[in-house]
Amino acid sequence: MPSIEQVQQLLDPLFPGLMGVRLVSLAPERIVANLAVRPDLCTAGGIMHGGAYMAFADTLGAVGTVLNLPKGQRTTTTDSSTKFIGGAKVHTTVTGESVALHRGRTTMVWQTTIRSEEGKLCAVVTQTQLVLEG
Repeated sequence: MPSIEQVQQLLDPLFPGLMGVRLVSLAPERIVANLAVRPDLCTAGGIMHGGAYMAFADTLGAVGTVLNLPKGQRTTTTDSSTKFIGGAKVHTTVTGESVALHRGRTTMVWQTTIRSEEGKLCAVVTQTQLVLEG
């Protein structure tokens, strides 16, 4: 399994790096990361934008899937469902925890919870990742 540093280096030049996703822990069944809620990730009211929640969660589920892929395979998201529960304020940090609900040969399903600095639940995202031949 690659190290956190190796995976972070893969993410940094891509959209997750642009957003500021910072990996905290990696395991085949659980991914944890932080994201600073900057003004450019917010709505006009200074609350994290729904698309930022979704992109953050999508990244974590994809990372989890990649950690479980057999050599020579790749992945893409085929389905994602988001439940918005609460807001995260600008200049705070949210934490995302993605856990594997299913790790199969052709699909993997991940559920990500995103919480505010205070531990308040902000969003729950469930996504399906398709496993593809390289």
